Amino acid sequence: MYVSLWNLGRVVVGAACLAGVVSVLAPAAEPAVKEAGAKEAAAKEAAAKAEKAGPAWTSLFDGKTLGKWKPTEFGGQGEVTIKDGAIYLATGNDLTGITWSGKDWPKMNYEISLDAQRVDGTDFFCGLTFAVNQDPCSLIVGGWGGTVVGISSLDGLDAYNNNTTKIVSFKKGQWYHIRLRVTPKQLEAWIDNDKVVDADTTDKKIGIRGEVDASKPLGIATWQTTGAVKNIRFRQLPEEKAQK
Repeated sequence: MYVSLWNLGRVVVGAACLAGVVSVLAPAAEPAVKEAGAKEAAAKEAAAKAEKAGPAWTSLFDGKTLGKWKPTEFGGQGEVTIKDGAIYLATGNDLTGITWSGKDWPKMNYEISLDAQRVDGTDFFCGLTFAVNQDPCSLIVGGWGGTVVGISSLDGLDAYNNNTTKIVSFKKGQWYHIRLRVTPKQLEAWIDNDKVVDADTTDKKIGIRGEVDASKPLGIATWQTTGAVKNIRFRQLPEEKAQK
C-alpha cells in the first residue's frame, strides 16, 4: 500500500500527541484516586471511633439462649436454633426471624449493632426491622437476588426502589458487622464501617413491607435464606449527641 510521507508524518505526530495526552492525564488522575482512597479510609476510621465512643452498649443476646427474643410467627418459617454463640435462622417459606419481646423498644435516638452472616441461599440474610417514632422501618441487607442494601420503605418505595439503594457483594460464610443509627431527621447504617445508608427522613413517609409486619417493634429476619446473627447490642443516644 502506498502511503505518502505527509500522511505517515501525520499518523506519527497524532500518535505522539495521543501518547502525550495519556501521559498527562494518567498522573493527573492519580492524586484524585489517592485522595478518594484517603477520604474513604478516614471515614471508616471515624465510624469505628464513633462506635467505640459515646454511651455504653447493652447486649441483647447472651450467645446461649434466646432470652427476650422469640421466633417470629410468619407462617412457613424455618427453625430457629442457637449454635456456637449465634442464632441461626433456617430457610423458610418465605421468612424466618426473631422478634424482641422485652420492654417497650425506644422509638428515637438509638443505635443497634449486630454481626450477620449468609449461611446459605441467595436473598437477604438480615432484614432488621426497627422503630422510627411511631413508624416501623427495615434495613435490608443482601436482598433482591443477594446484593441490595437499603431502607424499606421511604415514601412507599422499598429498598430496591429508593435513594438508599446500594449494591454490595456478600460472601457466604462471612460475618458482616452492621450498625444502624436512628435520629430525628436521619437514618444511617454501616457495614464493616462502610457507610451504606445516609437518609434524610425530613417529611418522608416511613413504613415497612407488609410481609415483615410481625417483626415489629424490633426484629431480624431472612428471606428464603439461612442466616446467622450474633453480638446483638443496643444503646440509647443522648439527644445532644444524636443531633450531631
